[in-house]
Amino acid sequence: MSLLFDLINLNLTDTTEKIIAEYVWIGGSGLDLRSKARTLPGPVTDPAKLPKWNYDGSSTNQAPGDNSEVIIYPQAVFKDPFRRGNNILVMCDAYTPAGEPIPTNKRFNAAKIFSNPDVIAEEPWYGIEQEYTLLQKDIHWPLGWPVGGFPGPQGPYYCGTGADKAFGRDIVDAHYKACLYAGINISGINGEVMPGQWEYQVGPAVGIASGDQLWMSRYILERIAEIAGVVVTFDPKPIQGDWNGAGAHTNYSTKSMRNDGGIDVIKKAIEKLSLRHKEHIAAYGEGNERRLTGRHETADINTFSWGVANRGASVRVGRETEKAGKGYFEDRRPASNMDPYVVTSMIAETTILGKP
Repeated sequence: MSLLFDLINLNLTDTTEKIIAEYVWIGGSGLDLRSKARTLPGPVTDPAKLPKWNYDGSSTNQAPGDNSEVIIYPQAVFKDPFRRGNNILVMCDAYTPAGEPIPTNKRFNAAKIFSNPDVIAEEPWYGIEQEYTLLQKDIHWPLGWPVGGFPGPQGPYYCGTGADKAFGRDIVDAHYKACLYAGINISGINGEVMPGQWEYQVGPAVGIASGDQLWMSRYILERIAEIAGVVVTFDPKPIQGDWNGAGAHTNYSTKSMRNDGGIDVIKKAIEKLSLRHKEHIAAYGEGNERRLTGRHETADINTFSWGVANRGASVRVGRETEKAGKGYFEDRRPASNMDPYVVTSMIAETTILGKP
Protein backbone atom coordinates (compact mmCIF):
# COMPACT_ATOMS: atom_id res chain seq x y z
CA MET A 1 0.00 0.00 0.00
CA SER A 2 2.91 2.31 0.69
CA LEU A 3 4.23 1.77 -2.86
CA LEU A 4 0.74 2.36 -4.28
CA PHE A 5 0.51 5.63 -2.36
CA ASP A 6 3.94 6.68 -3.68
CA LEU A 7 2.96 5.90 -7.27
CA ILE A 8 -0.34 7.80 -7.01
CA ASN A 9 1.60 10.83 -5.80
CA LEU A 10 4.38 10.74 -8.39
CA ASN A 11 5.45 14.22 -9.48
CA LEU A 12 5.34 14.08 -13.28
CA THR A 13 7.32 17.30 -13.64
CA ASP A 14 10.44 15.40 -12.56
CA THR A 15 10.47 13.42 -15.81
CA THR A 16 8.08 14.92 -18.39
CA GLU A 17 6.29 18.08 -19.50
CA LYS A 18 3.15 16.07 -20.20
CA ILE A 19 0.12 16.60 -17.99
CA ILE A 20 -3.09 14.74 -17.21
CA ALA A 21 -6.38 16.52 -17.88
CA GLU A 22 -9.52 15.12 -16.26
CA TYR A 23 -12.52 16.14 -18.38
CA VAL A 24 -15.70 16.46 -16.28
CA TRP A 25 -19.26 16.69 -17.61
CA ILE A 26 -22.86 16.32 -16.41
CA GLY A 27 -24.57 13.01 -17.16
CA GLY A 28 -28.06 12.11 -18.27
CA SER A 29 -29.83 12.57 -14.95
CA GLY A 30 -28.78 16.22 -14.92
CA LEU A 31 -27.10 15.67 -11.55
CA ASP A 32 -24.63 12.80 -12.01
CA LEU A 33 -21.07 13.81 -12.83
CA ARG A 34 -18.90 11.81 -15.22
CA SER A 35 -15.21 12.17 -16.03
CA LYS A 36 -12.32 10.64 -17.91
CA ALA A 37 -8.68 11.58 -18.33
CA ARG A 38 -6.32 12.21 -21.22
CA THR A 39 -2.65 13.08 -21.62
CA LEU A 40 -1.70 16.47 -23.04
CA PRO A 41 1.78 17.53 -24.26
CA GLY A 42 2.21 20.38 -21.75
CA PRO A 43 0.56 22.70 -19.19
CA VAL A 44 -2.68 24.45 -20.20
CA THR A 45 -4.61 27.13 -18.31
CA ASP A 46 -6.87 28.47 -21.09
CA PRO A 47 -9.88 26.24 -21.91
CA ALA A 48 -9.90 27.61 -25.47
CA LYS A 49 -6.54 25.91 -26.01
CA LEU A 50 -7.79 22.49 -24.95
CA PRO A 51 -8.99 19.96 -27.52
CA LYS A 52 -12.63 18.92 -27.68
CA TRP A 53 -13.28 15.29 -26.85
CA ASN A 54 -16.11 12.76 -27.06
CA TYR A 55 -17.80 10.02 -25.06
CA ASP A 56 -20.40 7.29 -25.45
CA GLY A 57 -23.68 9.07 -24.76
CA SER A 58 -25.66 5.81 -24.91
CA SER A 59 -23.96 4.81 -21.65
CA THR A 60 -24.99 8.03 -19.89
CA ASN A 61 -28.60 8.16 -21.16
CA GLN A 62 -27.77 11.10 -23.42
CA ALA A 63 -27.75 9.49 -26.89
CA PRO A 64 -29.13 6.42 -28.72
CA GLY A 65 -26.86 3.43 -29.31
CA ASP A 66 -26.90 3.84 -33.09
CA ASN A 67 -25.72 7.46 -32.87
CA SER A 68 -23.99 7.56 -29.51
CA GLU A 69 -21.14 10.03 -29.91
CA VAL A 70 -21.42 13.16 -27.76
CA ILE A 71 -18.82 15.94 -28.04
CA ILE A 72 -17.58 17.76 -24.95
CA TYR A 73 -16.28 21.32 -25.13
CA PRO A 74 -13.82 22.50 -22.44
CA GLN A 75 -15.24 25.58 -20.68
CA ALA A 76 -13.29 26.11 -17.42
CA VAL A 77 -9.95 24.89 -16.08
CA PHE A 78 -9.09 24.14 -12.45
CA LYS A 79 -5.97 22.78 -10.78
CA ASP A 80 -6.25 19.08 -9.94
CA PRO A 81 -6.01 18.57 -6.15
CA PHE A 82 -5.80 14.78 -6.57
CA ARG A 83 -2.92 14.51 -9.07
CA ARG A 84 -1.50 17.97 -8.27
CA GLY A 85 1.51 19.35 -10.18
CA ASN A 86 0.47 20.87 -13.52
CA ASN A 87 -2.43 18.45 -13.92
CA ILE A 88 -5.91 19.92 -14.36
CA LEU A 89 -9.64 19.37 -14.00
CA VAL A 90 -11.69 20.61 -16.95
CA MET A 91 -15.37 21.52 -16.70
CA CYS A 92 -17.07 20.73 -20.00
CA ASP A 93 -20.50 20.95 -21.60
CA ALA A 94 -21.94 18.55 -24.16
CA TYR A 95 -22.99 18.82 -27.82
CA THR A 96 -24.05 16.69 -30.76
CA PRO A 97 -21.47 16.12 -33.52
CA ALA A 98 -23.33 18.84 -35.47
CA GLY A 99 -22.59 21.34 -32.71
CA GLU A 100 -26.05 21.53 -31.13
CA PRO A 101 -26.25 21.50 -27.31
CA ILE A 102 -27.78 18.25 -26.05
CA PRO A 103 -30.92 18.59 -23.86
CA THR A 104 -29.02 18.17 -20.58
CA ASN A 105 -26.59 20.96 -21.49
CA LYS A 106 -28.00 23.78 -19.36
CA ARG A 107 -24.79 25.77 -19.55
CA PHE A 108 -25.40 26.76 -23.19
CA ASN A 109 -28.54 28.82 -22.51
CA ALA A 110 -27.07 30.22 -19.30
CA ALA A 111 -24.04 31.49 -21.23
CA LYS A 112 -26.35 33.26 -23.69
CA ILE A 113 -28.10 35.09 -20.85
CA PHE A 114 -24.81 36.03 -19.17
CA SER A 115 -23.41 37.33 -22.47
CA ASN A 116 -26.32 39.77 -22.89
CA PRO A 117 -24.88 43.33 -22.76
CA ASP A 118 -27.43 44.42 -20.15
CA VAL A 119 -26.45 41.51 -17.89
CA ILE A 120 -22.72 42.08 -18.43
CA ALA A 121 -23.16 45.75 -17.46
CA GLU A 122 -24.76 44.74 -14.14
CA GLU A 123 -21.95 42.30 -13.16
CA PRO A 124 -24.20 39.80 -11.34
CA TRP A 125 -22.51 38.28 -8.28
CA TYR A 126 -23.58 34.98 -6.77
CA GLY A 127 -22.83 33.22 -3.52
CA ILE A 128 -24.35 29.74 -3.35
CA GLU A 129 -24.80 27.86 -0.07
CA GLN A 130 -24.54 24.20 -1.06
CA GLU A 131 -26.02 21.82 1.50
CA TYR A 132 -25.54 18.05 1.27
CA THR A 133 -25.84 14.92 3.41
CA LEU A 134 -23.22 12.22 3.94
CA LEU A 135 -24.55 8.64 3.93
CA GLN A 136 -23.15 5.32 5.08
CA LYS A 137 -22.30 3.52 1.83
CA ASP A 138 -23.90 0.10 2.29
CA ILE A 139 -27.17 1.18 3.90
CA HIS A 140 -27.65 4.75 2.58
CA TRP A 141 -28.42 6.06 6.08
CA PRO A 142 -26.92 9.35 7.33
CA LEU A 143 -23.37 9.21 8.61
CA GLY A 144 -23.24 9.02 12.41
CA TRP A 145 -26.83 7.76 12.75
CA PRO A 146 -27.41 4.39 14.44
CA VAL A 147 -28.23 1.67 11.92
CA GLY A 148 -32.00 1.47 11.60
CA GLY A 149 -32.45 4.16 14.23
CA PHE A 150 -32.35 7.88 14.86
CA PRO A 151 -30.07 10.24 16.77
CA GLY A 152 -31.28 12.74 19.33
CA PRO A 153 -33.48 15.59 18.07
CA GLN A 154 -32.08 18.59 16.19
CA GLY A 155 -30.50 21.35 18.21
CA PRO A 156 -26.89 20.45 19.12
CA TYR A 157 -25.67 19.64 15.60
CA TYR A 158 -25.70 23.01 13.80
CA CYS A 159 -22.07 24.20 13.82
CA GLY A 160 -21.57 21.55 16.51
CA THR A 161 -18.32 20.18 17.87
CA GLY A 162 -17.62 16.71 19.22
CA ALA A 163 -17.77 13.08 18.14
CA ASP A 164 -21.46 12.85 19.07
CA LYS A 165 -22.44 15.96 17.09
CA ALA A 166 -20.20 16.32 14.01
CA PHE A 167 -19.99 13.39 11.60
CA GLY A 168 -17.64 13.46 8.59
CA ARG A 169 -15.59 16.55 9.39
CA ASP A 170 -12.46 14.99 7.82
CA ILE A 171 -14.28 14.79 4.47
CA VAL A 172 -15.58 18.34 4.83
CA ASP A 173 -12.16 19.82 5.64
CA ALA A 174 -10.45 17.84 2.87
CA HIS A 175 -13.03 19.19 0.42
CA TYR A 176 -12.55 22.75 1.69
CA LYS A 177 -8.80 22.69 1.09
CA ALA A 178 -9.09 20.81 -2.21
CA CYS A 179 -11.47 23.46 -3.58
CA LEU A 180 -9.13 26.28 -2.54
CA TYR A 181 -6.24 24.43 -4.19
CA ALA A 182 -8.29 23.98 -7.38
CA GLY A 183 -9.00 27.71 -7.64
CA ILE A 184 -12.66 27.53 -6.64
CA ASN A 185 -13.77 30.54 -4.61
CA ILE A 186 -15.11 28.50 -1.71
CA SER A 187 -15.77 30.96 1.08
CA GLY A 188 -16.68 28.81 4.07
CA ILE A 189 -18.12 25.62 5.58
CA ASN A 190 -20.36 24.70 8.50
CA GLY A 191 -22.21 21.77 10.04
CA GLU A 192 -25.94 21.90 9.39
CA VAL A 193 -29.04 21.44 11.54
CA MET A 194 -29.57 17.75 10.72
CA PRO A 195 -26.71 15.49 11.88
CA GLY A 196 -24.64 14.20 8.96
CA GLN A 197 -25.59 17.25 6.90
CA TRP A 198 -23.06 19.94 5.96
CA GLU A 199 -22.85 23.14 3.95
CA TYR A 200 -20.19 24.96 1.99
CA GLN A 201 -20.43 28.29 0.21
CA VAL A 202 -19.08 29.14 -3.25
CA GLY A 203 -18.72 32.79 -4.14
CA PRO A 204 -18.78 35.57 -4.79
CA ALA A 205 -18.50 34.52 -8.41
CA VAL A 206 -19.57 36.50 -11.48
CA GLY A 207 -22.03 35.19 -14.05
CA ILE A 208 -21.38 31.80 -15.64
CA ALA A 209 -18.33 31.23 -13.42
CA SER A 210 -20.68 30.58 -10.49
CA GLY A 211 -22.13 27.51 -12.19
CA ASP A 212 -18.72 26.27 -13.35
CA GLN A 213 -17.28 26.55 -9.86
CA LEU A 214 -20.24 24.95 -8.08
CA TRP A 215 -20.35 21.98 -10.44
CA MET A 216 -16.62 21.40 -10.06
CA SER A 217 -16.89 21.71 -6.27
CA ARG A 218 -19.53 18.96 -6.36
CA TYR A 219 -17.23 16.79 -8.45
CA ILE A 220 -14.37 17.24 -5.99
CA LEU A 221 -16.70 16.42 -3.09
CA GLU A 222 -17.87 13.23 -4.79
CA ARG A 223 -14.25 12.18 -5.44
CA ILE A 224 -13.22 12.75 -1.82
CA ALA A 225 -16.27 10.88 -0.52
CA GLU A 226 -15.38 8.04 -2.91
CA ILE A 227 -11.94 7.77 -1.31
CA ALA A 228 -13.54 7.80 2.16
CA GLY A 229 -16.11 5.15 1.24
CA VAL A 230 -19.02 7.50 1.95
CA VAL A 231 -21.96 8.48 -0.29
CA VAL A 232 -22.95 12.11 -0.95
CA THR A 233 -26.61 12.91 -1.53
CA PHE A 234 -28.01 16.24 -2.70
CA ASP A 235 -31.58 15.11 -2.06
CA PRO A 236 -33.54 18.12 -0.72
CA LYS A 237 -35.26 16.02 1.97
CA PRO A 238 -33.20 12.88 2.57
CA ILE A 239 -35.00 11.97 5.80
CA GLN A 240 -38.72 12.50 6.22
CA GLY A 241 -40.14 13.79 9.48
CA ASP A 242 -38.90 16.45 11.87
CA TRP A 243 -35.52 16.90 10.17
CA ASN A 244 -34.30 19.85 8.13
CA GLY A 245 -34.07 19.49 4.39
CA ALA A 246 -31.13 20.53 2.20
CA GLY A 247 -31.12 23.65 0.04
CA ALA A 248 -28.86 25.74 -2.13
CA HIS A 249 -29.68 29.27 -0.98
CA THR A 250 -28.52 31.64 -3.68
CA ASN A 251 -27.21 35.07 -2.64
CA TYR A 252 -27.35 37.60 -5.45
CA SER A 253 -26.53 41.19 -6.27
CA THR A 254 -26.01 43.42 -9.27
CA LYS A 255 -23.89 46.53 -9.63
CA SER A 256 -27.02 48.68 -9.21
CA MET A 257 -27.91 46.86 -6.00
CA ARG A 258 -24.41 47.32 -4.60
CA ASN A 259 -24.39 51.06 -5.34
CA ASP A 260 -25.97 53.76 -3.17
CA GLY A 261 -29.74 53.52 -3.28
CA GLY A 262 -29.51 49.85 -4.23
CA ILE A 263 -32.24 48.84 -1.79
CA ASP A 264 -34.85 50.20 -4.22
CA VAL A 265 -33.36 48.09 -7.02
CA ILE A 266 -33.47 45.07 -4.70
CA LYS A 267 -37.16 45.63 -3.95
CA LYS A 268 -37.98 45.92 -7.66
CA ALA A 269 -36.02 42.72 -8.36
CA ILE A 270 -37.93 40.88 -5.61
CA GLU A 271 -41.21 42.07 -7.12
CA LYS A 272 -40.15 40.63 -10.49
CA LEU A 273 -39.27 37.33 -8.81
CA SER A 274 -42.70 37.20 -7.16
CA LEU A 275 -44.41 37.45 -10.54
CA ARG A 276 -42.50 34.41 -11.86
CA HIS A 277 -42.64 32.35 -8.65
CA LYS A 278 -44.13 29.22 -10.24
CA GLU A 279 -41.64 29.27 -13.11
CA HIS A 280 -38.71 29.58 -10.75
CA ILE A 281 -39.99 26.83 -8.45
CA ALA A 282 -40.35 24.50 -11.45
CA ALA A 283 -36.67 25.06 -12.27
CA TYR A 284 -35.27 25.05 -8.72
CA GLY A 285 -34.70 21.32 -8.23
CA GLU A 286 -36.47 17.94 -8.14
CA GLY A 287 -38.34 16.97 -4.99
CA ASN A 288 -38.35 20.51 -3.63
CA GLU A 289 -41.99 20.14 -2.59
CA ARG A 290 -40.82 17.75 0.15
CA ARG A 291 -38.57 20.52 1.52
CA LEU A 292 -40.54 23.76 1.02
CA THR A 293 -43.32 23.05 3.50
CA GLY A 294 -43.31 26.25 5.55
CA ARG A 295 -41.46 24.42 8.33
CA HIS A 296 -37.77 23.87 9.09
CA GLU A 297 -36.67 27.36 7.96
CA THR A 298 -38.53 27.28 4.64
CA ALA A 299 -41.43 29.11 3.01
CA ASP A 300 -44.41 27.20 1.61
CA ILE A 301 -43.73 26.19 -1.99
CA ASN A 302 -47.02 27.68 -3.26
CA THR A 303 -46.63 31.14 -1.72
CA PHE A 304 -44.02 33.80 -2.46
CA SER A 305 -42.88 35.94 0.46
CA TRP A 306 -39.95 38.09 1.42
CA GLY A 307 -38.73 39.78 4.55
CA VAL A 308 -35.77 41.24 6.38
CA ALA A 309 -33.79 38.61 8.34
CA ASN A 310 -36.68 36.15 7.85
CA ARG A 311 -35.46 32.60 7.25
CA GLY A 312 -39.04 31.46 6.79
CA ALA A 313 -39.46 33.61 3.66
CA SER A 314 -38.89 32.79 -0.02
CA VAL A 315 -36.43 35.68 -0.26
CA ARG A 316 -34.48 37.14 2.65
CA VAL A 317 -32.89 40.58 2.82
CA GLY A 318 -30.15 40.86 5.44
CA ARG A 319 -30.13 43.40 8.26
CA GLU A 320 -26.86 44.88 7.01
CA THR A 321 -28.33 45.43 3.54
CA GLU A 322 -31.39 47.14 5.03
CA LYS A 323 -29.20 49.35 7.20
CA ALA A 324 -26.75 50.27 4.42
CA GLY A 325 -29.50 50.82 1.86
CA LYS A 326 -27.64 48.63 -0.62
CA GLY A 327 -26.19 45.14 -0.93
CA TYR A 328 -27.66 41.76 -1.85
CA PHE A 329 -30.55 39.40 -1.18
CA GLU A 330 -30.88 35.65 -0.68
CA ASP A 331 -33.22 33.46 -2.72
CA ARG A 332 -33.93 30.61 -0.28
CA ARG A 333 -36.06 28.53 -2.65
CA PRO A 334 -33.48 26.51 -4.65
CA ALA A 335 -33.10 22.87 -3.59
CA SER A 336 -29.72 21.31 -2.90
CA ASN A 337 -29.93 19.35 -6.17
CA MET A 338 -30.62 22.41 -8.34
CA ASP A 339 -28.59 23.08 -11.48
CA PRO A 340 -26.60 26.28 -10.78
CA TYR A 341 -26.49 27.14 -14.48
CA VAL A 342 -30.30 27.19 -14.53
CA VAL A 343 -30.81 29.00 -11.22
CA THR A 344 -28.20 31.73 -11.62
CA SER A 345 -29.14 32.56 -15.21
CA MET A 346 -32.86 32.53 -14.43
CA ILE A 347 -32.42 34.98 -11.57
CA ALA A 348 -30.43 37.30 -13.87
CA GLU A 349 -32.99 36.94 -16.66
CA THR A 350 -35.91 37.74 -14.37
CA THR A 351 -34.34 40.62 -12.45
CA ILE A 352 -32.25 42.29 -15.16
CA LEU A 353 -33.92 41.46 -18.46
CA GLY A 354 -37.50 40.93 -17.23
CA LYS A 355 -40.10 43.67 -17.28
CA PRO A 356 -41.87 44.49 -13.99
